[in-house]
Amino acid sequence: MSTINVRMPKYPECWSSCGSCANGNVFILELLVKIGDMVERDDNILTLETGKVALDIPSPYAGRVIEIHVTEGDTVDEDALLVTLESA
Repeated sequence: MSTINVRMPKYPECWSSCGSCANGNVFILELLVKIGDMVERDDNILTLETGKVALDIPSPYAGRVIEIHVTEGDTVDEDALLVTLESA
């Protein structure tokens, strides 16, 4: 078994050109997983709030959640460490 770090994906390109959707701080509205949960690839792990839209962030990998590095209300930047998974 190995561990996999899941990081905040790159923000959509339109956020920098238009800025409308990402107006204000980008923060974690809701964590959708807890330690011990099994997630499949593309399962949502958290919901971001951008000031104008809520955006679900999926896991790019399958595995068991062994560590959560963020909490609800945290602001997150691109490439921020979100969770650590243990792959099967």
